[in-house]
Amino acid sequence: MSSVVDTLARLVASPTVSSRPLTELAAYVADRCEAAGFRVERFPIEGEGKLNLVCSRGPRNTDGLVLSGHMDVVPVEGQPWTSDPFRLTARGSRLVGRGSADMKGFIAATLHAVEALPPLQRELVLVWTCDEEVGCLGSRALVEQLADRPLPSACLIGEPTSFRILRMHPGHTAVRVVTTGRAAHSSKPDLGENAIRKAGRVLERLDQLADDWRRDVRFADLLDRPFVVMNAATIHGGVAVNIVPDRCTIEVGFRPLPGMDEAALVAAMRERLTDLATVEFVRGTPALLTPEGTELEAILRPYAGDPTVGAASFATDGGNLHRLGMAPLVFGPGSIDVAHMADEWVDEGELQRTVPILQEIIARRCG
Repeated sequence: MSSVVDTLARLVASPTVSSRPLTELAAYVADRCEAAGFRVERFPIEGEGKLNLVCSRGPRNTDGLVLSGHMDVVPVEGQPWTSDPFRLTARGSRLVGRGSADMKGFIAATLHAVEALPPLQRELVLVWTCDEEVGCLGSRALVEQLADRPLPSACLIGEPTSFRILRMHPGHTAVRVVTTGRAAHSSKPDLGENAIRKAGRVLERLDQLADDWRRDVRFADLLDRPFVVMNAATIHGGVAVNIVPDRCTIEVGFRPLPGMDEAALVAAMRERLTDLATVEFVRGTPALLTPEGTELEAILRPYAGDPTVGAASFATDGGNLHRLGMAPLVFGPGSIDVAHMADEWVDEGELQRTVPILQEIIARRCG
């Protein structure tokens, strides 16, 4: 029987960057779940080799437990890795590799935790998603695919939280801001209208809007940034140095807090930029706010690295899974501080510890 470290090495070796298919990894995870007695359902979504897995065991519709994680990882290009990112490398207690923390470590631990389960009294469902790293697209599609199916309300999303229990996070909204001008020969720029210069004025106004949003403070007891955070992320404009650019595109992300109206925030941006640019909604990931004091929270508390229940600054699949009637909590091995970075790692002791923690949670909710 392989160890949990061997399983993590197998998962890391599959380069499931969101721009690539993840069929091979999904097949491996599905085979492991089927061998452990789970009913495995595959739910393809748009895109080559993109699918979600829903693996269930125990009597249906009995409100047991959902364990969830995403199978995709972020790119490694341009990062100063000191070893092959898709080969798990041990450095002392650190297991280095892309996805080791975010979040293939949790998937590996789950596969081991469910290998020899006794008969279950309540349903255990494993939800493995695709394309989380590019806007939680897999879980968004799953909401439609599973809309009429009752699922357990208790849900654990194993993102890397260093074993801290998190019950809330902001959403994430992406918009595209486009300025248009008029092309001309660069020797006579007065005959044109420079779209990049207009984009500079757009950025100034976005900074002003971000300042305004910072004044609307909510959830200060949970969040270290208890307001809508905005990021002007990419900018593209112009085609040649001797042509006045007639178009410039800025991609902007912002993070609505629970209870905020995403459409109203987009409308506020549109109004602020109405004389300079068009604003196009691209996609949105919902915020999450799970009530305090759930049964799952009580079960997790003895294993938590911090006695307080907090909030994540990053978005997860939880915002979408909440729409399926779940009350997600975010809790898992590894640190979000090393996710997405070169030489991402998870501590081997934390990884090993996750297996019995999951077995106890399953026993308490489903045994």
